[in-house]
Amino acid sequence: MNTSLSWIKAYVPELEVTAQEYMDGMTLSGSKVEGYEKLDADLENIIIGQIKKIEKHPDADKLVVCQVDVGREEYIQIVTGAPNVKEGQKVPVVLDGGRVAGGHDGKKTPGGIKIKKGKLRGVVSNGMMCSIEELGSDREMYPEAPEEGIYIFEDDAVVGESAVKALGLDDVVFEYEITSNRVDCFGVLGIAREAAATFHKSFHPPVVTETGNSENVNDYIKVTVEDTELCPRYCARVVKNIKIGPSPKWMQRRLASQGIRPINNIVDITNYVMEEYGQPMHAYDLDTIAGREIIVRRAAKDERFVTLDGQERTMDDSVLMICDGEKAVGIAGIMGGENSMITDQVQTMLFEAACFDGTNIRLSSKKVGLRTDASGKFEKGLDPNNAIEAINRACQLIEEMGAGEVVGGVADVYGKVREGRRIPFDAEKVNRLLGTDIKKEIMIEYFKNIDLDYDDEKDEVIVPSWRQDLECLADMAEEVARFYGYDNIPTTLPTGEATTGKLSFKLRVEEVAKDIAEYCGFSQGMSYSFESPKVFDKLLIPGDSPLRRTVVISNPLGEDFSIMRTISLNGMLNSLSTNYNRRNKNVRLYELGNIYLPKQVPVTELPQERMQFTLGMYGDGDFYTMKGVIEEFFDKAGLTGKETYDPNSGKPFLHPGRQANVIYDGNVVGYLGEIHPKVTENYSIKERVYVAVIDMPKIVELADFGRKYEGIAKFPAVTRDISMVMKKSILVGEVEKIFDAKGGSYLESYELFDIYEGSQISAGHKSVAYSLTFRAKDKTLEEADYAPAMDRILKSLEDMGIELRK
Repeated sequence: MNTSLSWIKAYVPELEVTAQEYMDGMTLSGSKVEGYEKLDADLENIIIGQIKKIEKHPDADKLVVCQVDVGREEYIQIVTGAPNVKEGQKVPVVLDGGRVAGGHDGKKTPGGIKIKKGKLRGVVSNGMMCSIEELGSDREMYPEAPEEGIYIFEDDAVVGESAVKALGLDDVVFEYEITSNRVDCFGVLGIAREAAATFHKSFHPPVVTETGNSENVNDYIKVTVEDTELCPRYCARVVKNIKIGPSPKWMQRRLASQGIRPINNIVDITNYVMEEYGQPMHAYDLDTIAGREIIVRRAAKDERFVTLDGQERTMDDSVLMICDGEKAVGIAGIMGGENSMITDQVQTMLFEAACFDGTNIRLSSKKVGLRTDASGKFEKGLDPNNAIEAINRACQLIEEMGAGEVVGGVADVYGKVREGRRIPFDAEKVNRLLGTDIKKEIMIEYFKNIDLDYDDEKDEVIVPSWRQDLECLADMAEEVARFYGYDNIPTTLPTGEATTGKLSFKLRVEEVAKDIAEYCGFSQGMSYSFESPKVFDKLLIPGDSPLRRTVVISNPLGEDFSIMRTISLNGMLNSLSTNYNRRNKNVRLYELGNIYLPKQVPVTELPQERMQFTLGMYGDGDFYTMKGVIEEFFDKAGLTGKETYDPNSGKPFLHPGRQANVIYDGNVVGYLGEIHPKVTENYSIKERVYVAVIDMPKIVELADFGRKYEGIAKFPAVTRDISMVMKKSILVGEVEKIFDAKGGSYLESYELFDIYEGSQISAGHKSVAYSLTFRAKDKTLEEADYAPAMDRILKSLEDMGIELRK
């Protein structure tokens, strides 16, 4: 976004600042200025002169000697080779010691070229008459300039005055970095409003007067909008008896300062209003509009259309088109069609000012491969209420410039009217937020300077529809801060009560998991949540398993990353496989990562995300090593109850005889085991691999970091060892359940200290030995105190078919 300082001053006439002051002030108030260019930076001592007499050069056929009136008592003599000089012409003259921007070839010279008094083929020349290129511009911006030769001023130019000023080159062009939420600042009026508020000057926008004759525009054109979501508003006006001609110099200069080439009055008006209001406009030759009807509709699939640049483009049904009764005449918000373009023969013209959906324009622009100034503005999401203001302004300029006769009325299709919003205002809260002490009246004055109204009764700020960025009190506080001056806000300490920060309970449990894993020699790993559907086959998971119901990625990087994982083992096994194949020994890894379980397929709502504590290892260690890690974690997480293991876990990816579900308080909280040999083969691992997976949400529910102190035992313990012979099918866990159930209150602990299988034991049996510890808190136990408990234990063991080893 660029603006010239002179155009800003047209709406803020009291503004008197240097270019640097303007840049600094606007940047501090929120309209960041990237930089500026002084158009006359390399122009010096250049005035308007009038050629009074021309004589041939005595020693050169292509040179002439001119006597030029520059507003002094005596004429000055200038030798020139320009082919277009004539007596009486008024031309730009650079005097002795002055500077021009470059040569007549149009190339600028850094710092300019200094002009000195000298002789040309023996004849004294006291200066130089300039072409538009030597003044740092070109014929595109000054179309009236001759193709070759010096620039000629019009007859009303004043001899002796500054030629730079007369050409509008005594100006500064500023470049802004406007954020996309400030759509109002993509027009000169929006920037001028900000400048007026920043420098505390009055803002004078153009007064748009009513235009049009006594006719009714609806007799000339009918407008139908088929898709009001993509086109919230469409305004059309008609101008007849068109008179094509050049636009006035002031308009040409303002457009040139924006980098827009002046063409003719009609085209220049549409460009001028687009820059002034930030509202793109388009003009159609009404005589080419079939049926005198405009229809705004979506394009047909593979519809072809030739745009103004002569290129044929292919549409799809997401692109919005402007059509007449028979054909398409423009791509909405991007470019008009070659079949309805304005020519010098136009008699009656249709003006269009509309509002289109910004997202659709951006996507359509990419699809058709065409981005224009208009589409760049529509992409930001314009205010529909701005369209009627812009089209009326364009018609006002038509009448003022005598470019045609405006037909009365407007064809205006406006669906859901966009209203402004009201934001409750609390000055005290704003001061607390900013750390300031600004009076409420001053804050309200800031708001009024940027055209925000205030309702005293309801204590609300009334925000117009064109300020789409203002939604809540925090936004209003920002408005106060930027006009009060960020540099004026004092440094203050935060207010409020200090609190001690800490991790959430969930994160504390996860930290315990990390600590235990790393204490036990595991290193942390991380793997992708995106996986391939082929993972389930590698893990031998059946086709009807719920684990195969996944969240499918709509725009995956590839098939290998096309679903969200429902099991965490693939990433762990891939990491172990990488280590194994790089000859790393005794690898232990752990990961804390989510799995994603959809509530239904296809997915209609967010899936359930469950954190999994996954451990994997090969090398030193076995099933019981992994079991010990889990039990250590449970103990540190405050799960003081007894965890049990169910070997009938039925995991297809685990060894059928070396796996178990982990059960705590009657709930399955995870599983562990040795990876099935076929699975390890699938992952190219030739060692036994052991894994454990704990469902962390269940652990968080059960965890407890509370600790109760118990003093050192005052009375001695009694220890009894029992050695038992039992079938191999009986698990020691079942024996421990008997100890817990029958041991009574004096049973303090028990410990397995021996398992034996061999020739001294019957086939299919094993010997298991436990040490049981009894203790009382209030006395020394006698045999009569713990003997009943031992009897109950032995009786229950006998009922299970377990014999005491003799």
